[in-house]
Amino acid sequence: MYKSLAEIVEAGNMSGKSFWQVVLEEDIKEQGITFDEGFVQMKGMYLAMKHADEMYDDKLSSASGMVGTDGGRLERARSEGNSICGNFIMKVLEKAVKMGESNACMKRIVAAPTVIPAVLISMEEEFGYSEDEITKGLITAAGIGGVIAQRAFLAGAAGGCQAEIGSASAMAAGAAVCLKGGDGSQIIQAAAIALKNLLGLACDPVGGLVEVPCVKRNTIGAVGALTAADMALAGVYSKIVPDEVIDAMRSIGIAMPSSYSLHMELPQVRRFLSP
Repeated sequence: MYKSLAEIVEAGNMSGKSFWQVVLEEDIKEQGITFDEGFVQMKGMYLAMKHADEMYDDKLSSASGMVGTDGGRLERARSEGNSICGNFIMKVLEKAVKMGESNACMKRIVAAPTVIPAVLISMEEEFGYSEDEITKGLITAAGIGGVIAQRAFLAGAAGGCQAEIGSASAMAAGAAVCLKGGDGSQIIQAAAIALKNLLGLACDPVGGLVEVPCVKRNTIGAVGALTAADMALAGVYSKIVPDEVIDAMRSIGIAMPSSYSLHMELPQVRRFLSP
């Protein structure tokens, strides 16, 4: 597995291959499978994301009662056509919340993390990308995530929510640039911009559950990914080298005191939720 984003870009420049191809070739080498098998494997993951989105139930709430039904509210608001953000961004918000709520309600679990399907499924629906094209974006996201996992962490419990939503946003940003035809340099610049925007975000799950404020943070990560992608595609680059942004996230996560987390226990949560 590549240990830096720069290595992936360099490998692509030397071979003339796209970012996603370089990532997939490294993955299949580790797994001992063919290129086509690796692609089908990743496509299957995307289809699982689409299925999870389709199976969302706006009548379900999580066992804690903290999460559920908001995805339906966003869908209805989008259908009314009255939003500030417009149809596409509202669709991204809707799907980000739906995916997080489905996880919390113990439906099909998508741990991609959930920012990524919100961006990719919305882009397929809005711009007509094929499932194969979206799969290339997902492979790109996986390559970015692999480097982040090597250099820092992906779990909020390990490095704060900057590691979870921040990494997800970086991965989705790179995937979006891939779909828009951006090159390797633009892909990693988008990832850096997205991650920088969420540095320092603490992990503060209420009641120890990955529900509040986690689900709503998915929307921030998803929309941030799209803005970072557009910036990179326009030639706006990070002043900090992308791999150094990941290293900074790791340093911040290690230095972050555990006291920054909320420690509201479930009995307190239930009292908080009572009318």
